[in-house]
Amino acid sequence: MRPLSKKEFVGRRHKRLRQKVRGTGARPRLAVSFTSKNIYAQVIDDVAGKTLVSASTLDKSFGDKKLKANKEGAVTIGKTIGQRAIEKGIKTVVFDRGGYRYLVSEKGKNRVASLADAAREAGLKF
Repeated sequence: MRPLSKKEFVGRRHKRLRQKVRGTGARPRLAVSFTSKNIYAQVIDDVAGKTLVSASTLDKSFGDKKLKANKEGAVTIGKTIGQRAIEKGIKTVVFDRGGYRYLVSEKGKNRVASLADAAREAGLKF
Protein backbone atom coordinates (compact mmCIF):
# COMPACT_ATOMS: atom_id res chain seq x y z
CA MET A 1 0.00 0.00 0.00
CA ARG A 2 1.44 3.35 -1.02
CA PRO A 3 1.66 6.21 1.48
CA LEU A 4 -0.99 8.92 1.29
CA SER A 5 -0.16 12.25 -0.27
CA LYS A 6 -0.83 15.41 1.72
CA LYS A 7 -3.89 16.17 -0.43
CA GLU A 8 -5.35 12.69 0.12
CA PHE A 9 -4.74 12.89 3.86
CA VAL A 10 -6.45 16.30 4.08
CA GLY A 11 -9.35 14.89 2.05
CA ARG A 12 -9.81 11.96 4.43
CA ARG A 13 -9.63 14.25 7.47
CA HIS A 14 -12.19 16.60 5.88
CA LYS A 15 -14.56 13.70 5.19
CA ARG A 16 -14.40 12.65 8.86
CA LEU A 17 -14.94 16.23 9.98
CA ARG A 18 -17.98 16.81 7.74
CA GLN A 19 -19.77 13.85 9.31
CA LYS A 20 -19.91 15.87 12.52
CA VAL A 21 -20.08 19.51 11.35
CA ARG A 22 -23.33 20.72 9.79
CA GLY A 23 -24.59 24.25 9.31
CA THR A 24 -28.20 25.29 9.87
CA GLY A 25 -30.09 28.51 9.29
CA ALA A 26 -29.64 29.52 12.93
CA ARG A 27 -25.96 28.52 13.03
CA PRO A 28 -24.41 28.25 9.56
CA ARG A 29 -21.07 26.67 8.74
CA LEU A 30 -17.94 28.77 8.15
CA ALA A 31 -15.98 26.70 5.62
CA VAL A 32 -12.40 27.55 4.70
CA SER A 33 -10.35 26.31 1.78
CA PHE A 34 -6.77 26.94 0.78
CA THR A 35 -4.87 26.55 -2.45
CA SER A 36 -1.22 27.37 -2.97
CA LYS A 37 -2.17 30.86 -4.21
CA ASN A 38 -5.56 31.73 -2.71
CA ILE A 39 -7.75 31.50 0.38
CA TYR A 40 -11.52 31.07 0.28
CA ALA A 41 -14.06 31.36 3.12
CA GLN A 42 -17.82 30.84 2.93
CA VAL A 43 -20.69 30.93 5.40
CA ILE A 44 -23.05 28.16 4.30
CA ASP A 45 -26.55 27.08 5.32
CA ASP A 46 -26.41 23.33 4.64
CA VAL A 47 -30.15 22.79 5.19
CA ALA A 48 -31.12 25.26 2.45
CA GLY A 49 -28.00 24.51 0.42
CA LYS A 50 -27.07 28.19 0.06
CA THR A 51 -23.94 30.24 0.52
CA LEU A 52 -24.88 33.23 2.64
CA VAL A 53 -21.57 35.14 2.68
CA SER A 54 -18.22 34.61 0.99
CA ALA A 55 -14.76 36.16 0.84
CA SER A 56 -11.57 35.22 -0.96
CA THR A 57 -8.22 36.63 -1.90
CA LEU A 58 -9.60 37.06 -5.43
CA ASP A 59 -12.31 39.57 -4.41
CA LYS A 60 -12.32 42.79 -6.38
CA SER A 61 -13.13 44.70 -3.16
CA PHE A 62 -9.47 44.55 -2.13
CA GLY A 63 -8.50 46.61 -5.20
CA ASP A 64 -4.82 46.65 -6.10
CA LYS A 65 -3.84 45.06 -2.80
CA LYS A 66 -2.54 41.63 -3.82
CA LEU A 67 -3.42 39.13 -1.10
CA LYS A 68 -1.51 35.89 -0.91
CA ALA A 69 -2.29 32.53 0.67
CA ASN A 70 -0.20 33.25 3.75
CA LYS A 71 -0.96 34.23 7.36
CA GLU A 72 -1.45 37.91 6.51
CA GLY A 73 -3.92 37.00 3.76
CA ALA A 74 -5.72 34.65 6.15
CA VAL A 75 -6.10 37.44 8.73
CA THR A 76 -7.53 39.79 6.08
CA ILE A 77 -9.98 37.17 4.82
CA GLY A 78 -10.99 36.31 8.41
CA LYS A 79 -11.77 39.95 9.21
CA THR A 80 -13.64 40.39 5.94
CA ILE A 81 -15.80 37.27 6.33
CA GLY A 82 -16.55 38.24 9.94
CA GLN A 83 -17.64 41.76 9.00
CA ARG A 84 -19.78 40.57 6.09
CA ALA A 85 -21.47 37.92 8.24
CA ILE A 86 -22.24 40.45 11.00
CA GLU A 87 -23.73 42.81 8.37
CA LYS A 88 -26.03 39.97 7.25
CA GLY A 89 -27.11 39.35 10.86
CA ILE A 90 -25.10 36.17 11.39
CA LYS A 91 -23.48 36.13 14.82
CA THR A 92 -22.70 32.46 15.53
CA VAL A 93 -21.26 29.88 13.15
CA VAL A 94 -19.84 26.36 13.17
CA PHE A 95 -16.20 26.34 12.06
CA ASP A 96 -15.32 23.88 9.30
CA ARG A 97 -11.56 23.87 8.96
CA GLY A 98 -11.77 21.84 5.77
CA GLY A 99 -9.53 19.02 6.92
CA TYR A 100 -6.61 21.38 7.52
CA ARG A 101 -4.88 21.22 10.87
CA TYR A 102 -5.60 23.97 13.40
CA LEU A 103 -2.13 24.56 14.85
CA VAL A 104 -1.00 26.98 17.50
CA SER A 105 2.63 26.34 18.36
CA GLU A 106 5.55 28.12 19.97
CA LYS A 107 6.39 29.63 16.59
CA GLY A 108 2.91 31.08 16.17
CA LYS A 109 -0.30 30.25 14.36
CA ASN A 110 -0.89 28.65 11.01
CA ARG A 111 -3.27 29.98 8.36
CA VAL A 112 -6.34 28.19 9.72
CA ALA A 113 -5.85 29.50 13.27
CA SER A 114 -5.06 33.00 12.00
CA LEU A 115 -8.24 33.13 9.90
CA ALA A 116 -10.37 31.80 12.77
CA ASP A 117 -8.96 34.31 15.28
CA ALA A 118 -9.47 37.21 12.88
CA ALA A 119 -13.11 36.16 12.32
CA ARG A 120 -13.60 36.00 16.11
CA GLU A 121 -12.12 39.49 16.48
CA ALA A 122 -14.56 40.74 13.84
CA GLY A 123 -17.44 39.54 16.03
CA LEU A 124 -18.27 35.97 15.00
CA LYS A 125 -18.76 33.41 17.75
CA PHE A 126 -17.72 29.76 17.41
